[in-house]
Amino acid sequence: MIIGVPKEIKEDEYRVAMIPSGVEELTRAGHRVLLELGAGLGSGIPDDQYAIHGAEIVAGPEQIFAEAELIVKVKEPQPEEWPLLRSQQMLFTYFHFAADEELTMEVLDTGVTAIAYETLRGPNNSLPCLTPMSEVAGRMSIQEGAKYLERPQEGRGILLGGVPGVQPAHITILGGGVVGKNAAQIAAGFQADVVLMDVNVDRLRYLEDIMPPNVNTIFSDRHNIREELQVADLVIGAVLIPGAKAPSLVTAEDLKIMKPGAVIIDVCIDQGGCFETSRPTTHSEPTYVVDDIVHYCVTNMPGAVGRTSTYALCNVTFPYIQQIASLGLSVACERNPGMIDAVNMWKGNITNRAVADTFDLSFSPWVAGSRETP
Repeated sequence: MIIGVPKEIKEDEYRVAMIPSGVEELTRAGHRVLLELGAGLGSGIPDDQYAIHGAEIVAGPEQIFAEAELIVKVKEPQPEEWPLLRSQQMLFTYFHFAADEELTMEVLDTGVTAIAYETLRGPNNSLPCLTPMSEVAGRMSIQEGAKYLERPQEGRGILLGGVPGVQPAHITILGGGVVGKNAAQIAAGFQADVVLMDVNVDRLRYLEDIMPPNVNTIFSDRHNIREELQVADLVIGAVLIPGAKAPSLVTAEDLKIMKPGAVIIDVCIDQGGCFETSRPTTHSEPTYVVDDIVHYCVTNMPGAVGRTSTYALCNVTFPYIQQIASLGLSVACERNPGMIDAVNMWKGNITNRAVADTFDLSFSPWVAGSRETP
């Protein structure tokens, strides 16, 4: 198979979808790997490291999209890349379709087979390709929150851990999944006062057992969320419905009960965000202020720490790339049923129910009842 690795062109994106060891494994198995010039530089990986392991370095994306049967990326295809996509081609990357109707319709029109990292299922119903980036984003959310709570960044002027005689920051985390757990662990290390909220009581019991004493758990309902908003210095949005748009938990009206200069970090902005006032931002212009509340809604948070994120991502995505390249997608799905959930589109059909429902589009469940697979 011919596998293509284009350079990421989303603003402030420094990750790359394959590392040299992956290239070596694929080329030794007889596959071709086309890699765009400079694709790994943002992660500190020069072209020659790929070349010595068998990659064919090409000058631009056109050849990659024209020749490759399987394209592997990190972020969703950008508007400049849409015309390069073609039917009979597989694209394996983060898509987050439910948060972007234009992207959904444009990719659907190409007829490409869209395989989404974020909906691929692993053992015990886990999300193995989403987990490492959620770990990175959860940990980053606290260091970004600490920065934007500083007064020069329009925050309240709060030090997360306080000092002797002065109270620490109060941090509220909405969602006790991978993002929330990692955010709470880092926040606890800063000696902040942390509240972790979720609707799953069993999850809250688990988190209560593993967290240090300065992390408390509270059931997430409308009343409790509003009570927390009144005292929070930093609020982390960390909720997830796999493949679907994130639920809106905090309304625009709710901002009026928050402390002026409080900070919101909406980690789920990739899936539309869980604050009504959230809108996507970039690392170059990461924040904006609404009703005296600082909003940080960067859609590719892990991209800022490209080297760490690239290796964490490739550790989990490569085995699936290897299976698709060696077996073809149909057989790979048969042997690893969790991959079926990753196929969001096939030949101009939406095969993910959450995406179809979001935009009131037709759902074609080939994976459930048909032997006809990509």
